Amino acid sequence: MISVWIMSPLSAVADDYNRDFLVGADFSGKVLTDSSFTKANLRGSNFSHSDLHGVSFFGANLEGANFEGADLRNATLDAVRFTDANLTNANLEGAFAFNAKFGGAIVDGADFTGVDVRLDAQKMLCKLAKGVNPVTGRETRQTLGCET
Repeated sequence: MISVWIMSPLSAVADDYNRDFLVGADFSGKVLTDSSFTKANLRGSNFSHSDLHGVSFFGANLEGANFEGADLRNATLDAVRFTDANLTNANLEGAFAFNAKFGGAIVDGADFTGVDVRLDAQKMLCKLAKGVNPVTGRETRQTLGCET
C-alpha cells in the first residue's frame, strides 16, 4: 500500500524545529501555531504573514528575519536575537520577550500590547517606534508604553 500525504500550502508538516539550522528558510504565509523553534538558527528566514500564535522561539537566532504582518501573539520570545529583524505590522500581543535583543529591528506598526521586555529594550524600541498596527488599530509607541 502506498501512502500519499496531501499538504496544505499554508501549513508545515513538522512542528518541532528545535536546534535546527534553518538559515534563510521560507515560512512565509504558513500556519505554525504552537510549533517550537527553541534555539534554532533562523538567521535571514522569512516568516512574513505567518500564524505563529503560541510558538516558542526561546533562544533562537532570528537576526535579519522577516516577520512583517506575522501573528506572534502569546509567543515565547525570551532570549531571542531579533537584531536587524523586520517586525513591521507584526502582532506580538501577550508575547514573553524579556531577554530578547532588538538592536536595529524595524518595528513600524508592530503591536507590543502586554509584551514583557526589559526596560533597556523598551527604551531602545521607543526610539524606533512609529506607526499603527493595521489589524489591531493600536499605535506602536502606545503599546510599548513610550513616553509622549
